[in-house]
Amino acid sequence: MAVEIKYVVVREGQEKMAFASKKDADAYDKMLDLAEVLGEWLQQSPLTLEEGQNDTLAMWMAENKDLLAGVLKNGKLPEPQLNPAEPETEATEAEQAPAAEDNVSEHPGRKRTKAA
Repeated sequence: MAVEIKYVVVREGQEKMAFASKKDADAYDKMLDLAEVLGEWLQQSPLTLEEGQNDTLAMWMAENKDLLAGVLKNGKLPEPQLNPAEPETEATEAEQAPAAEDNVSEHPGRKRTKAA
C-alpha cells in the first residue's frame, strides 16, 4: 500500500485544488486571497460588469500578477512570447534551401568538413 500526501486548498468549505507540495498549495491559496481583494476592488470601479465577470477578471489578474505589476511599473506591455508549438510564419532563405554540406553523410569516426 502506498501512502500519498496531499495538500488541499479549502475555501468556504469547498475543496478548490489539491497539490503534491505545500509550497504549491500555499502559492495557490495566496493567489486566491489576491483574487478576492482584487474582486472587491473591482466592485468599487465605475464600470458595471455582468455577474461572474468581476470574479473572472479578478482571478485572471491574480494569475497574471507578475505581468500586471510589470505593466504598472513600466507603463508598457511585455513583448509577446512566441509559442514553441506554433511554426514561424516566415522562413529565411537558409532555412528554405538545404545547404550543400547537408548532403554529406554522417560517419561516427570522421569529422565533418566543408567541401571545397
